[in-house]
Amino acid sequence: MPTKLKSDLPPKQITIIGAGLVGSLLAINCAKRGFQVQVFERRSDPRAKRAGVGEGRSINLAISKRGLHALSCLGIDQPVVTEAIPMPGRMMHSTAGELTYQPYGQTPNDCINSISRGWLNCYLLDVAQKTPGVEIHFNQNIQAVDLEKKSFTLLETTTQKERIIFYEILIGTDGTASAVRKSMQAQLGFAFSEDELTHGYKEFVMPATDEGKHKIEKNALHIWPRGSHMMIALPNQGGSYTCTLFFKDILKTGNDVQEFFSKHYKDFCDLVPDYLKQYFENPTGKMVTLKCNQWTYKDSVLLMGDASHAIVPFFGQGMNCGFEDVVVFDELLASKTNWGEVFTEFFALRKTNADAIADMAVENLTEMSTKTADPHFLYQKKIEKRLQDELPADYQSRYTLVSFSLTPYRMAYEAGVIQSQILDEITRQHYPNTDFPLASWEKIIRQKLGPTMTKINNHLAKEHTPWT
Repeated sequence: MPTKLKSDLPPKQITIIGAGLVGSLLAINCAKRGFQVQVFERRSDPRAKRAGVGEGRSINLAISKRGLHALSCLGIDQPVVTEAIPMPGRMMHSTAGELTYQPYGQTPNDCINSISRGWLNCYLLDVAQKTPGVEIHFNQNIQAVDLEKKSFTLLETTTQKERIIFYEILIGTDGTASAVRKSMQAQLGFAFSEDELTHGYKEFVMPATDEGKHKIEKNALHIWPRGSHMMIALPNQGGSYTCTLFFKDILKTGNDVQEFFSKHYKDFCDLVPDYLKQYFENPTGKMVTLKCNQWTYKDSVLLMGDASHAIVPFFGQGMNCGFEDVVVFDELLASKTNWGEVFTEFFALRKTNADAIADMAVENLTEMSTKTADPHFLYQKKIEKRLQDELPADYQSRYTLVSFSLTPYRMAYEAGVIQSQILDEITRQHYPNTDFPLASWEKIIRQKLGPTMTKINNHLAKEHTPWT
């Protein structure tokens, strides 16, 4: 782990609200830059119940290139890589129980990685607490923020005592219900939207075999695509899976649940014998896309992660995007000389990219739940793999750009729009033939996609690891 790093910014104390994934990583990062960091968290310390923290209660995480890059910048990625389970592809389950494997990238090294949210949060808290300059305070519930006085009122939930804390720099990483953001929403010109997805979700645990093994393919993200609803399963260490049903209609009786699962998820019923019990015991969660037009207040308050740009989980990029926030913020800490510049440029760099991945995540719900079982979509995936294999300099899929590179989300979005047009035209002319000559299409791809890919390649050529 790097020693204290240089920053030309005025020496100030940084106060972080929220000790979740982004807040914990940010605390480590800022302390390594030489700042004194205080973190206030509403929850109790999750490490007190480390063994089962988060299991069955939050959507499993898929950490990929961006998230691992953020950890590697701090030299704390290796334990995460060891704990995570690589998923180089997705396994599709038909209603008849037939399996179809679809690789994500060009090589087995192109993986997303399943990791427990609870394990990762505890790990980052351990690292943060061992980092000189970081203090973490649990059971601290913010009652109000006074932006003008640069203070906030805290209720310590264990003693029910209130106190006032003054801050110099305040960063809200306190999620979709952010108290810091709510304090900013009263400001003139603040625009805020929170779009709740029509789908809710309910989680199940698929147990390991009696021998502690995985019941289905370990190194894959499993999807049961059913159109208006779907099930996914991500592998855990120890042989279990965290399974999530995304659906619109709440089933109220045991007979309704049994009929629904028997019709649509028969093989799942065999894998999770107590699915009925879990259905009624586990809560139904909601998913939102959150956007706001201001992430800063003057030169003293900043929103980061879900507090400013929460997204739905269908591209597996929520945490990865939040971790990338931390990387960009650190680069600004290293290059700017005043906090106003840091905040202004952070918003300029991240807002358009956060909006792009938010939109792609919503679009990907349709791909996962419906298109993955569609013959034309599967044909396009075969063609796309061929284009990547034979024209690697000219064609990289949107999924590859998002999950396996550091391409800005906005550029990946723009590339994806063009790619979709090209694939639709290839499908119209050649479906179901996958062996047609590529020569004429190579020219079209270079003409239509070339300028965007050039922009992407030029950006990636300038990418550097912070602190090197």
